[in-house]
Amino acid sequence: MSLSQALNSAVAGLKVNQSSLALVSANVANAGTAGYVRKTVNQVSVAGNGTGVSVRISAIQRELDTYVQKQLRTENAGASYATTRADMFSRLQDVYGAPGSDSALETVFNNFTQSLQGLSSSPDDAAAQGAVVSAAQLLTQQLNSMSNSIQGLRSDAELGLSDAVTQANNAMSQIAKLNSQLGSLTDNDSASATLQDERDNYINQLSQLMDINVIQGDHNQLSIYTNSGIQLVGTQASTLAFDPHGTLSPNALWSADPTQRGVGTITLTSPTGNAVDLVQANAIRSGTIAAYLQMRDQDLPQAQSQLDAIASSMASSLSDKTTAGTAVTSGVQSGFDVDIGGLQSGNKITINYTDPLSNTAHTITLVRVDDPSTLPLSNDLTTNPNDNVYGIDFSAGLSTVYGQIATAIGSTGMVASNPGGTTLRILNDGPGNVVTVNGVSTTQTATTFNGGSSELPLFSDGTSPYTGAIGVQGPQSLGLAARITVNSAVVADPTKLVSYQTGTAAGDSTRPDFLYQQMTSTSQQFSPSTGIGSTTTPFTGSITTYLRQVISQQGQAASSATNLKQGQDVVLASLQQRFDESANVNIDEELTNLLSLQNSYAANARVLSTVKDMLDTLMQI
Repeated sequence: MSLSQALNSAVAGLKVNQSSLALVSANVANAGTAGYVRKTVNQVSVAGNGTGVSVRISAIQRELDTYVQKQLRTENAGASYATTRADMFSRLQDVYGAPGSDSALETVFNNFTQSLQGLSSSPDDAAAQGAVVSAAQLLTQQLNSMSNSIQGLRSDAELGLSDAVTQANNAMSQIAKLNSQLGSLTDNDSASATLQDERDNYINQLSQLMDINVIQGDHNQLSIYTNSGIQLVGTQASTLAFDPHGTLSPNALWSADPTQRGVGTITLTSPTGNAVDLVQANAIRSGTIAAYLQMRDQDLPQAQSQLDAIASSMASSLSDKTTAGTAVTSGVQSGFDVDIGGLQSGNKITINYTDPLSNTAHTITLVRVDDPSTLPLSNDLTTNPNDNVYGIDFSAGLSTVYGQIATAIGSTGMVASNPGGTTLRILNDGPGNVVTVNGVSTTQTATTFNGGSSELPLFSDGTSPYTGAIGVQGPQSLGLAARITVNSAVVADPTKLVSYQTGTAAGDSTRPDFLYQQMTSTSQQFSPSTGIGSTTTPFTGSITTYLRQVISQQGQAASSATNLKQGQDVVLASLQQRFDESANVNIDEELTNLLSLQNSYAANARVLSTVKDMLDTLMQI
């Protein structure tokens, strides 16, 4: 090796040592800096004429486990999802109240049923009558308050989504900006590793908001996609847009139809201008955004629907009166007559029949509809899994109704007609009939207090009777818990809780007994859309048992959310520890490296000094 080669090697070694010392110093200085990844110099020999004569830095290397980093980002999204839902469910539990507390829904409902029991024992006691009215008002106020609180939680989720989208846009734009800067740097540029640290911090922020898939590209650039395959960031960032709707109401629900959507949706616009609705595409499946969407569009609306089911059952079980049809014959045909003149919007006609060919019992439910734009109706409108539901438009008067009914049941072989007045006649198909009409009945809403029967409109939808009407905003039951009140006529005159016809004795317990039984023991079916029961086997029981089931289910949901959060926290902490073991700075290790570099620096300096002495000697010769 010539003296010049030795000189070049020593100088190169000193430069590498200087860079290494600078990195060690930076590692020590940033030992407590969040997001900082330990860095080392990757040095390679430089050959000349087949002989290693020098050294150079090939790259500034970040010491991290990329596999663990990928897992960490996945679990980061899962932990954020679980934490957000657990927090929201905890707040929802506060809405239901602590079990046994005076403000708990079950306590308030039990106080109402106990007041009804007291009235049943002493119908003529004015204090007992007043106690029922007071307890009923407290119950409706509790339902109103709980419904408003649930919608408040949905509004908070809406605001949370707006904030999360803003954070995601900032993170994506910063990632794209750093991608561009990294594309112009080489691997041995120390600025490259620093920019990658900064980019990782923004990627970690984004991974908390949504589930992402990070793809490594050339020149230290990254592309980021949702796990559903939609690109978020490349050399340019896509943009997310959210249109918050502010304060939400029970009928403010998500819909793919913008004219019917009552909540905000998330739209992604790519750098090329293509737009996609991420909510409709179900593109975000984890992270804070997914948790808010889940709570706003599913969990909290389900909680609202359960309160609505309680409210509607309270109202309809006391006011709905079912009247069986009168058996009639017409020649060789037989069937039933029912009066449909008193039907109100949402009231029903029920036809039970048997098909002898298969010996199968069937049910047809005909629902009065006053707004034809709501037609046709879904079979899910009733809780009976075996019936067919038909909406009958009453808006043009009864003259058109009978023909509609005849058309609706025509395929069964039954015949519908109007023998006179407001009577509907349903008959079988005569000789060789293939269908047997087992019964026809009407279910009408009582709107008066002295109709001669126990039914009464104790609860109202605001100032209107609750009839189960179907409107353009959906069924009347939607959001009823927020609107239900005690009928003002009962508040003004509590004796209506006892008197069901002119001359009712003050001590007659007929109506009080009916009220108590309807609230506590009468069995009814509840819609599976509330999350309790299934389409084939709807939950069947009293309002009391349904209420207990609701509280139990909500408690289990909150517990499950908490358990998921705790499990995700453990997984995330374990992965973070594994990642930190490779990425964090170890001061003792850095000091050891510093001593090694000191010795190497001294050796290179000695070579340099020796070469200088030799050159000086040569010059003197």
